[in-house]
Amino acid sequence: MWAGLVATATVATGVTVWALQSPSSVLSESKSASVTRNSKPAEALLQSALQRQTHQDSLGAARDYRRVLELDPENKLAWYGLGAIEQQNGRTADARAAYEKALETDPKFMSALYSEALLLRSSDPDRAIELLKRAVAADPKATAIQVELGNLLAEQHRKGEAEDVFRHAVAVDHQILSQVPEEFRSSVSR
Repeated sequence: MWAGLVATATVATGVTVWALQSPSSVLSESKSASVTRNSKPAEALLQSALQRQTHQDSLGAARDYRRVLELDPENKLAWYGLGAIEQQNGRTADARAAYEKALETDPKFMSALYSEALLLRSSDPDRAIELLKRAVAADPKATAIQVELGNLLAEQHRKGEAEDVFRHAVAVDHQILSQVPEEFRSSVSR
């Protein structure tokens, strides 16, 4: 599932935007997400949006995502892509609304869970923690997300919970230990 996704940090705004890398793998995931009688035109528009987004044409990509949603209102990938563009452009309320629409369609959609959590990390850490916990529940082997969750829990002075999350991440992949904050390393590596 993660093979088709690439994380791109947008340093200027301090947000992380997930860009979809491979249109063919995205389209196959989209078919299972929502199938309508308009699926062929929606797939073509989704591919166009992904290509535009890859080539930094966010206006064109957003327009294509909206057209996909006119044909297929439950297309989680179009909602997600629109959310990523809104987040990149600093429109956090619109980004959050788009991510929520993607999650209404698929409550375990990892990219939307993670992106919305990062969007809310500063403004609503409790909601961000909830989203990251859902992401971990959806994929218990996603150690990078577990480390993100552990760090956020530690920042919120929930050290016991953070330690448990870090311990689980290290149990899944011991190589992740170097990414665990120093204060937790000895207790989670046992």
